[in-house]
Order: sequence, then structure tokens, then C-alpha cells
Amino acid sequence: MTDANAHELPSLQVHVVEVGASARRDWLKCQLGTHLNFNTHALASYFFVAWEPMVYDALLLAAAIEFCDRTLRRSKRLWGRSFRLHLPVHEPDKWNDAVLASLHDAVELLTGDRWDITVYRRKSEAPPPPQSQLFLPTNVQAVMPFSDGLDSRAVSALMDKELGDQIVRVRLGSKTADQPKTESGRNAPFTAVPYKIVSASRFAESTARSRGFKFGMLSGIAAYLAKAPQVIVPESGQGALGPVLVVPGQAYEDYRNHPLFTVRMSALLKALLGYDVRYEFPRLWFTKGETLSAYASADRPMEWAATRSCWQDNRHASVDDHRRQCGICAACMLRRMSIHYAGLKENDGTYIWDNLGAPEFQAAAATGYRQASSKAQREYAIAGTLHLEHLSSLRQSRLAEQTLGLATFQLAQALGISENTVRENLDRLLSQHEKEWTDYMTSLGPNSFVAGFAGRGQ
Repeated sequence: MTDANAHELPSLQVHVVEVGASARRDWLKCQLGTHLNFNTHALASYFFVAWEPMVYDALLLAAAIEFCDRTLRRSKRLWGRSFRLHLPVHEPDKWNDAVLASLHDAVELLTGDRWDITVYRRKSEAPPPPQSQLFLPTNVQAVMPFSDGLDSRAVSALMDKELGDQIVRVRLGSKTADQPKTESGRNAPFTAVPYKIVSASRFAESTARSRGFKFGMLSGIAAYLAKAPQVIVPESGQGALGPVLVVPGQAYEDYRNHPLFTVRMSALLKALLGYDVRYEFPRLWFTKGETLSAYASADRPMEWAATRSCWQDNRHASVDDHRRQCGICAACMLRRMSIHYAGLKENDGTYIWDNLGAPEFQAAAATGYRQASSKAQREYAIAGTLHLEHLSSLRQSRLAEQTLGLATFQLAQALGISENTVRENLDRLLSQHEKEWTDYMTSLGPNSFVAGFAGRGQ
């Protein structure tokens, strides 16, 4: 590992090894069972029909990429890094040039880093998990990633009305209480992420772009095992496209929920497993507010209030040892704007910064919150506000025309539709976002600290 200078990217060489094996000299050792741990119960929820070593190796790949991504800190001057990853697999001959080319294409677009991934033959086969009797509906039409997020819960309910029991949910969490069952109480497949990565010390990098690869791989594998032709991506338009249209500072575009990345995941799964999986975006051209409004008007249990959108972890988002959402990061701000548009309300105490209409940032924090005066928290709030503000002004900005033109071309290529159709849908989405954001800002008042951050204050 080296520090970045003007001409050099931070670099890391990781050798994934079996238990008791040695790593290459000058490579970081990543040992199975120590740094990459598979959960037997969760693994069994994937291999409930038959053990497929190739699928296990694909899961191991996702875990190893996440380990690399979180281990090496990005430079303050340069976004990109350089990785070499050496991975043990059961059948290295099947990881041919087409597979590796598709893999590099997907992971490099996603993370903005350089990757050199190679494989070698395992010394011993991975032990298969015990067979489980799990319920999988016949004629499954789609699988859908399912998490604690607002879009996930809302779109899951909306898709129920369309597909009923022909949709299977892929749980992206790991808590036992979150693991789904069928209405009859029988165990369902794909109940949790089947692995956990562990660092010898605290992980150094938090941007976590590799989460998109993990979620894309898990849901794609689930579609392959369930023989479903499609994966439903629940993200609404602002969450899928906003991080590519509005990029802060020197950061790299965030493609984690973007069709340009998922079409590459489809190509990788086709090359690796010989199976066609389509990633579909039913709410791509709708705002999160419109998605939540549609959910609220449906005849479904209102579970949205129990969801979590906040990007911050427990260390920074707790009051008196009780976990809250911060209320000021871009994800929280988008959530709150969307809930306002849908005409819904959340309980007091949901957020650390509950009252966004307050005139002073620090004074608006919950009593007992120790980081109210933190510069980092203030920067989070400014960044979250400006992200939504800048997204609302894209259609009126001449400077943004090149960004919108590139986005239109990319989406047309990824979705297989005309650029005119993409631009019409994109303009409508941005117009709706502008309307919702302006309405929300008006509700906070011109003297709110948020209005000040957005440049709309008095």
C-alpha cells in the first residue's frame, strides 16, 4: 500500500487464502474464516435446492471486493485507487477472458478505481451448507432486494399488487428479526447476506461504492437460483440518477443504483452463469415522493415509518444511546421532503435535527446530542441541502446541459430506448423534484437554517 502523490494512485494488493495458507509476499492476507466469514444458515437459504460451487465463488468475489474497497482509504486529492485481487475458486477454467472482462467493466464503472482481478484453484472444496426445506413459489417472475429503506418497503407493496406471490424478496440485512417468512410462517429463501467481512482494525474507507456490486450480485444470483427473469430495483429517480447528475467536489459519479451499472451486472452474470437477468427500474422516472404517495394510497399496511434512510452510523446518529436518523444528510433530507409531499407525518424524535425550520443549525439539534457543534455534522447538512438544491436547478442551468446530454445518452444505451424518450422522462422527473423541493423549502420558512444553506434565506 502506498500514499498518493501527483502521479500515483493509492494501491493495495490482496491475496484471499484458505485457512492455514500463506499469502504472496508483500500482499495483504485475507483469510477465509477470519476476514471473510460465511454464515451457514444464511448460505443455506441460497443453496436450498443444490450446491453450486460457481455460485459460492461469485459470493466470495463480492465479499473480497468489499473487503478491498473498505480497507484502502481514498486520497484527499484523487478519487481513484488501484487494486490487485487474487481469489481462490473451484473451477478457474470457467473464469475465462469474457468473464473477467465483464467483471472489470462492472466494478471499475461502479467504484471509479482500477482493478486487476485474477483467480487460482482452491486446494480444498468449500463445505456445502446443510440442505434446507424452504418455500419458493412456482413461476417466479421477479426477485427484489428488500431492506430497511423507504423505497424498498413502498415498491415492495406496489409490486405485490402486480405480481403477488410471483415476486421473491432478497433480504439485504443480516438481523434474524428481519429475516422474512411466507404468510404461512414457512421459511423463505435469501434471508440475509450470507457473509460478513472483518477487519483487523476499523475499516479505513466509508464511501462504500462496492455495496452496489454486493447488492447487484446477491439479487442476480437469487434470480438465477429462483429462475426468475428479472430483478426489480426499487430506487426512485432521485436516488438512482441524482448521484450521477449532481456530484460533490472531486468525487466520482455514484452508479450504485444506475442502469448503466446494472446492464454491466447482467453481462457479468450471463458470462459467469450463462443466465440472462434483467434489472428493471419501475420507479426510475418518479420521485421518491410520488412513490411514497402511491404507496400511501394503496390498501396496504403503513410500514413506512419504521424504515431508515440515514447514511450515518450509530456512532454519529444516537441521542442518549438511542439510535435516530440524523435528519440532515442528503438521504434524510430527501426522505423528509418526500414524506411532506405525500402528506404524511413522522413521530417527534425520529431525527436528531427534528426541526429543520429552526433559524440556527446547532440549536436545532436534540438536547443531549454531543456532536451538535461538530464541523462534520454541519458540512453534512450543507452537502445534503445543496445536493437537493442543485438537482432542482439542473433544468434551468446552461452549465448543466452537457451533464444532462451525457446522462440522456447513457440511459438510452443502458435501457435500449430512444434519447428523446429518455430526455422527456428525465425532464419530467427533474421538474417534479423542483416542485417538491420548492414546496418543502416554503414549508420550512425563509428563516430556517436550511434555507440559508440553500441560498434561499432572508
